[in-house]
Amino acid sequence: MIAAWARGLARHRTGRLLAALTGIALAVALVAALGSFLTASKATMTQRAVRSVAVDWQVQVQPGADPNAVRSLVAGARGTRAALPVGFAHTSGFTARVQGSTQTTGPGMALGLPDGYRARFPDALRTLSGSGTGVLLAQQTASNLHAAPGDTIGVRLPGAGLRQVKVDGVVDLPQADSLFQTVGAPSQSQPTAPPDNVVLLPAARFAALTRGATGVTTQIHAARDNTRLPSDPAAAYTSVTGAAHNLEARSSGTALVGNNIGAALDSARQDALYAQILFLFLGVPGAVLAAALTAAVASAGGERRRQEQGLLRLRGLRPRQITALAGLEAALIGLVGGLAGLGVAALTGRLAFGTASFGASAGTWSLWYAVAFVLGVAVAAGAVLVPALRDLRAVTVADTRKQEDVRRSRSPWWMRYGVDLVLLIGSWLVFRASSGNQYALVLAPEGVPSISVSYWAFLGPALLWIGAALLLWRLTLLALTHGRTTLARLVRPLTATLAGTTAAVLARRRRPFARSVVLLALAVSFAISTAVFNATYQQQAEVDARLTNGADVTVTEPPGAQVPPTAGNSLKISGVRHVEPLQHRFAYVGSDLQDLYGVRPDTIAGATSLQDAYFAGGTAQQLMRRLAQRPDNILVSVETVNDFQLSPGDTLNLRVQDARTKALRTVPFHYAGIAKEFPTAPKDSFFVANASYIAKATGSDTVGAFLLDTGATNQPGIAGQLRKQLGTGATVTDLTQTRGTVGTSLTSVDLAGLTRIELAFAVLLAAGAGGLVLALGLAERRRTFAVATVLGARPRHLRGMVLSEALLLAAGGLAGGALIGWALSEMLVKVLTGVFDPPPAALSVPGAYLALTGAAALAAVLAAALNGIRGSHRPAVEELRDL
Repeated sequence: MIAAWARGLARHRTGRLLAALTGIALAVALVAALGSFLTASKATMTQRAVRSVAVDWQVQVQPGADPNAVRSLVAGARGTRAALPVGFAHTSGFTARVQGSTQTTGPGMALGLPDGYRARFPDALRTLSGSGTGVLLAQQTASNLHAAPGDTIGVRLPGAGLRQVKVDGVVDLPQADSLFQTVGAPSQSQPTAPPDNVVLLPAARFAALTRGATGVTTQIHAARDNTRLPSDPAAAYTSVTGAAHNLEARSSGTALVGNNIGAALDSARQDALYAQILFLFLGVPGAVLAAALTAAVASAGGERRRQEQGLLRLRGLRPRQITALAGLEAALIGLVGGLAGLGVAALTGRLAFGTASFGASAGTWSLWYAVAFVLGVAVAAGAVLVPALRDLRAVTVADTRKQEDVRRSRSPWWMRYGVDLVLLIGSWLVFRASSGNQYALVLAPEGVPSISVSYWAFLGPALLWIGAALLLWRLTLLALTHGRTTLARLVRPLTATLAGTTAAVLARRRRPFARSVVLLALAVSFAISTAVFNATYQQQAEVDARLTNGADVTVTEPPGAQVPPTAGNSLKISGVRHVEPLQHRFAYVGSDLQDLYGVRPDTIAGATSLQDAYFAGGTAQQLMRRLAQRPDNILVSVETVNDFQLSPGDTLNLRVQDARTKALRTVPFHYAGIAKEFPTAPKDSFFVANASYIAKATGSDTVGAFLLDTGATNQPGIAGQLRKQLGTGATVTDLTQTRGTVGTSLTSVDLAGLTRIELAFAVLLAAGAGGLVLALGLAERRRTFAVATVLGARPRHLRGMVLSEALLLAAGGLAGGALIGWALSEMLVKVLTGVFDPPPAALSVPGAYLALTGAAALAAVLAAALNGIRGSHRPAVEELRDL
């Protein structure tokens, strides 16, 4: 009997089975794909964090301790691949005599590097000119002294006097911040910037040079074996932090560990948690929607299934046998749909990422595929088996002969109690709390292994999604129940004399119609919210890169260099449309030293992007106009405004170095507005003022950087030409290079990979929600069309009835989905502010993709309608006989 039943399902209920299989396959594929991608992304974050560190550990030998004993301890620690001693000595100044003039610098550092250091730590130094071994001068120091390979410089050491050395090469120190850290000090006590003047010496030369000098210390630089770290950044952070603490405990106070690898993983674990949050925010709704689609497909044939169940009961089948038949259908849908979904996920991974595992390890990939398959089977059981068991207990044989709307005359319980309105109010309250200025979605205290997420913030979007769907359901039911006259007028152009009948049929079938509208709206809102979030994220990643770099290409002059604005003329090579000089000075406000940027208000916008979101107290154009109209106006950071309780128009006295006397002089400014962000500026406190006023007050128009506009084309090529032209005298960076360095590890795994998966599935879900449910609903109403034909309805009348329902469904679903998607996008971007840097001024709307999604949904609905119209052309007698 079971085999015969299975054959009958496959032969006579093919469409219903395939539709249910499609829903299960989409749910399984989405979960398997997103889960595997998330796991692979976390592993990528860990690998990127590890690769970004040049020296894993900088172990500071404490005063009085034996450096050799500490080195042996570090070298013997589990996981250490190499441990080399590095000497550090403070210098009181450098001197050089070049081309008849003597150049002098301020304090700096001298380092003693052992043999083999560059081979063990290749990323710690980058050779710019000359030899890569011997006496090496940092790029900034070489610029300050006007020194080059072959020149002799003097190094003044406290307690040892002036020592002469010959420069062999000029190098860059890519990770100078961590190299010159104060080991063991909290982040707020670390130096604000690495020293400008640095010389690196061979260990033997360093020992001879510093003999008798004071302020000499030793560090042990360690390279760790990071190949066995856990793939999850949080677990890897816990592992390396524990190893560092273990070494400090075993050293008995003779060593402190500067855990550079731990600091990198500390940042990566926050990004990994944000990736997990994005998976929940953007991925789970898609899986829920696919499950809802399966349930809707199953319920579309619910009336037919109840009639079949009643017939089986009349013929003597026991409840256990009927349950077995329902379980067979559920198992068939779950197993076949689950396997199909795994195949779709593997194909998606192969096409989009080159591997079916999405880059995840075999174990995690298999685990996610297994979880997704079990989920698919569970959804099939819930959509098919559970309703069958419920009907078996609650519906009598006599009830199965009644229409569904006759059996269920009361409104749903959630409508009677206003659950939809309660959910929307709750969503608003949660959103207000979770989007406050002091709210942190991810809390990762520095140096603390544990990391926490405030998951209750998920309630805001979740309650909005559910509450808006129920509200749309309520409004659709009300419109169909009390708006039959209006409905008849709307469908009259298509149905002619059957307009009243069509309106009555829609009102009678208001529940399944409302379910179809809501399902389509949810699918469209999922596509909109995902697409808008991704587009906004990509927009802000570009804004962050442009803020950091300043422009398409930026030429930064070394501190102390006397470069006039006219030097920008030599930078106007082929491909450069505009060159904008930018002054960079330092100014004291009270005892606080801040960056001071001098701009040309009339032309600065020609080389860089100034968004209104960067400022407060006026738009970008308005504030630039204020600087131009009154040269002594100044833009101040929010922190400075609060600290000094400034009001617009207040006088702000800054102490700025006079270029002629080298002494600080007081220069009055007037507070004109707030600058929250500015190209090339730090993220904390800075000033923006009129360059001409600064030049007049200080006696110098020296430029700190040139911003070059290339029209967003060929940035790396132009930057390369300028590097060859300028040599080591200036630093040239381009936007393409900056994109890869300023982004978080979340950016490095490419959020577009996550959204590519989701956007593809969103289109399929929108098409399925619009087409499958309508097609099955029309198929279940073949009897209605046959009876209408017998009573005299023409094919054009039936065609009008079907098209009217399809167009009303599309209009309601697309309009409702657009509203829900807009609200969800606004809420998601606000709640997930921590993902954006800087926060967006406005959402970015990908019009092309949204048009594609709408067109796909509309095409699916019309295809289902056309299929229903074709089925209505079958002779009525044959149709009634089969039914």
